Amino acid sequence: MSGLLVDADAIRALAEILTDTGLTEIEIAEKDNRIRVVKAPAPVQAAVAPAAVAPAPVAAPATPVAAPAAPADLARHPGAVNSPMVGVAYLNPDPSSPPFVTEGQIVSAGQTLMLIEAMKTFNQIKAPKAGTVKSMLVASGDPVEFGQPLVIIE
Repeated sequence: MSGLLVDADAIRALAEILTDTGLTEIEIAEKDNRIRVVKAPAPVQAAVAPAAVAPAPVAAPATPVAAPAAPADLARHPGAVNSPMVGVAYLNPDPSSPPFVTEGQIVSAGQTLMLIEAMKTFNQIKAPKAGTVKSMLVASGDPVEFGQPLVIIE
């Protein structure tokens, strides 16, 4: 352990964020220091069910139902604003204020779209370009992952 400086308070704070948000991994880096905390998911135990009678066949729908676009696909959308960090998204500056932006609103480059709280610090997420907010992909209070699409601006 020589030469290694561990900030136990920072590790506890990151572990608390994991617990509060339900995330499984978080990482912070500052200068030459880097802390990564990973929480293993709870083991899943398979339940052994007694032999069951096969269910009656169900008729297939007449028209195929399109699956919603996967978040990974939205992250590659040319107008996607992706999360630069792990944290909790807030769409309003405070609970009694209106949201920073709404769907259909025209925004300018540099305009604040939302806040992401990470380690008790609120970070402004700004529009990288001017355009119209086509879709808000998170709700206020939602935990967000690094690289997760937050907003689509076209």
